Amino acid sequence: MEGTDGNGSRRLLKIGSWCEQIQLDHSRKDSMPLVLETPSSLRDWADREIGVTDWFTIGQDLIRRFAEVTGDRQWIHVSEERARLESPFRTTISHGFLTLSLLSGFLRQALEIRAGVRMTVNYGLNRVRFPAPVRVDSRIRAHFVVLSVKDIAGATEAVFQVKIEIESTSKPACVAEWVLRYYP
Repeated sequence: MEGTDGNGSRRLLKIGSWCEQIQLDHSRKDSMPLVLETPSSLRDWADREIGVTDWFTIGQDLIRRFAEVTGDRQWIHVSEERARLESPFRTTISHGFLTLSLLSGFLRQALEIRAGVRMTVNYGLNRVRFPAPVRVDSRIRAHFVVLSVKDIAGATEAVFQVKIEIESTSKPACVAEWVLRYYP
C-alpha cells in the first residue's frame, strides 16, 4: 500500500437515488486508525467519517488471481489486448466484487477497537452500487462513515457507509452500506 496525497480538501458525496450527503474529511492522517475502547463507542461517531485509508493499487495480477479464484474470467477483466480493442474503457477493469472484497482490510486501516470484541461478523450489505469502473493500475481508497449503532441480542451492530474513491476520478468505484456485528 502507498501513502495518500493528503490534499486536505472537503467535499460532499451524492450517489444515485439514495442520496446520502456525507461530509468527507480529508484532513485526517491516513494510516492512522481511529482508536475506540469498545464497539459502543461508535455511537459517538454517528453520521461522521471515521477514517480514510491509504491508496491501494489494483494491478492486473490481482485482477487475474481474483478471476481464477471466483471463476469470473470475463474478457473485460483478464484479456488486456481484447479490452484495449473492444472495451469502452480501453483497458481491463477490476471486478466489482474484488473492490468490495477489500472492505475488511480497509476497515482495519480506518478503525481499531481495543476491547470488548471477541469476534466481528460481516452481517452483510444493505445496499451496494458500482458507479465507476476501476481501470487496471488505478489507485483506490476507502472512506468510512458510521450510519448507525444499536445493541442486539449478544452483540453490537454497526452500519457503515463506505465509499471507495478512485484517484483522480469524480465518481466512486463503490458505495455500500455495510453491516457488522461485534460480539464480546
